[in-house]
Amino acid sequence: MIAKGYWKLMIPLVAGFLLASQHAPNIDMLDLEWTDSVKKVSSSPFANRQEYKNLLALQESFIKNAKAVKPLVVSINSIQEQVENSQWNPPEPGAEFPWYFTAKEWILKRFGKKKYSLENLGSGLLMDEEGHILTNYHVVEDNERMLIKFLDGRSLYCDIIGVDSKSDLAVVKVSSYRDFPVPRFGSTQNLEVGEWVMAIGNPYGLEGTVTVGVVSGKSRYDLGIATYENFIQTDASINPGNSGGPLINLDGEIIGINTAVAELGSGVGFAIPIETALEVGRQLIKYGDVDRGWLGVGIQSVTPELADSFKLPKKVTGVLINNVQKKTPAERGGLLRGDIIVKFDGDEVPNSKKFQNMVADTEIGKRVKIHIMREGAEKSLWVKIGKLYS
Repeated sequence: MIAKGYWKLMIPLVAGFLLASQHAPNIDMLDLEWTDSVKKVSSSPFANRQEYKNLLALQESFIKNAKAVKPLVVSINSIQEQVENSQWNPPEPGAEFPWYFTAKEWILKRFGKKKYSLENLGSGLLMDEEGHILTNYHVVEDNERMLIKFLDGRSLYCDIIGVDSKSDLAVVKVSSYRDFPVPRFGSTQNLEVGEWVMAIGNPYGLEGTVTVGVVSGKSRYDLGIATYENFIQTDASINPGNSGGPLINLDGEIIGINTAVAELGSGVGFAIPIETALEVGRQLIKYGDVDRGWLGVGIQSVTPELADSFKLPKKVTGVLINNVQKKTPAERGGLLRGDIIVKFDGDEVPNSKKFQNMVADTEIGKRVKIHIMREGAEKSLWVKIGKLYS
């Protein structure tokens, strides 16, 4: 009776198993189908499209440039000795320390292990094999003792070689038994709005941070960042700590030194063109100061209202001389109050900020032809450029 009951129970179970096995999908078949679906995705026409390949090539350029330039970017840190309070308390208010307490305190301060704290000030870029580092003036301002940290883990003390507050640039130097790597410097002469750029620096102390964006604008003036301004605008994120780091093009060339973030909103950063940065840096290394051209005039941009009042031809730009200082190159060259300078050394003068830079960048002692409008007539004068003294 037990055997018959057992078989009555097993027969439907076995039949059900056989029926299910005939209709159930094969596990190997499922694996094969999944593999085939992956192959179809990976071999889809999208992966072979030129646009996709261009994106991969762009990504590869970012990776390659980051690997090449990051070792050239340093972190600049201030060093401050931590002052510890005395470990000894007088036995009662107003009581003096015993002589042996005072002696021990003196020994600890002179020969004990001192503690220091580091504060990240910004970034810098190696400039040559000798260890000169280009950075911003506001990064090193009021800091005498600084430690330079490299991507490979080295830390070296630096000396300030020279600073130039008017351009917000500075040069510091570290020393080592081996030569330092040198970056490839590019040019901004043919730089176009919309070009891809990268910024590398140490925002918020995060060393070796890379951000990507485009050139948003060129020749930005009147920002209140420095006396002489001619900035590249970019939307590559530039945050506190990025100052002094490089702006890089797709060829891996340095085209600017990041200097500021606009207070008006995110996504607006500015960099000093590399030509200006290198010229200032070289003068700081050679002379410890920067020589700039000088005329000795007060100027203001010619607005449409001023152009109408002076009855100037349409589309004429320039600067109005509102003051001529005594015993200056301008006075000796014949410039007068009320003259409107429209051309300087063969180039048109668009506004006062640009003209200020044009004069400052002119070689001292050079005789320059200046075209002016005086009493409705155009006239040209030759003026010998003097030296600006701070």
